Amino acid sequence: MFDVREMIGRGKEDHLYDEEAAVLYPGLSADESQLRWGLIRKVYGILGTQLLLTSIVAGIVVLCRPVSAFLLNSPVLVFFIAIAPFIVMVPMYFYRQKHPVNLLLLALFTIVLSLSVGFSCAFTSGEIVLEALILTAVVVLSLTAYTFWASRKGYDFSFMGPFLFTSLIILCVFGFVQIFFPLGPLSSMIYGGLGALLFCGYIIYDTSNLIKIYSYDEYLWASVVLYLDILNLFLMLMDMLKGNR
Repeated sequence: MFDVREMIGRGKEDHLYDEEAAVLYPGLSADESQLRWGLIRKVYGILGTQLLLTSIVAGIVVLCRPVSAFLLNSPVLVFFIAIAPFIVMVPMYFYRQKHPVNLLLLALFTIVLSLSVGFSCAFTSGEIVLEALILTAVVVLSLTAYTFWASRKGYDFSFMGPFLFTSLIILCVFGFVQIFFPLGPLSSMIYGGLGALLFCGYIIYDTSNLIKIYSYDEYLWASVVLYLDILNLFLMLMDMLKGNR
């Protein structure tokens, strides 16, 4: 015969086990963990929308040749598109918690970056773009899964911040030098490979910050930094693959 009390006891144990399994990192209460999961779902929802919008806009630029030709013959417009994201980031940062202005600025930020991505893809082999896209998807999913697993095990990635920032500065200087003193395909491949490794580190670091650091009101900025990590990883992989051809 079945013991009702035993079944209830097992049900409670299973419920407690589920709660412990859902805890994001050691020392976090089950209630707090549920709130953090809500933030994470919100951030990844916004991030998914940004990536979808980027795919649509970039696809239009690539597939609609008159658009890419118009951009190619308008260097001033291309320059404006290149610097526009930096201009939009300033008000977006200050209004990141003011709804719905923050979402409107986020949409504008995503569109201008998508135009830059589309312009880069339009003059790159379709095979290289597809390879970079597949590699980006695999790397992002793998590193995200690893970071969530490592956080549950108690690993801390906050020490990576200074090293990543210093590496980013060096990479930017190297890229700036490349503009005036191009070193050929090998240099582009090395630059792309180092950049890809750097943004792999940033994906781990920023995902860890999403799990542990960002407050519930900073969902927009958390999605922005992850979006930039993924976009830059894709562009760096594309540069690396182009240099290898």
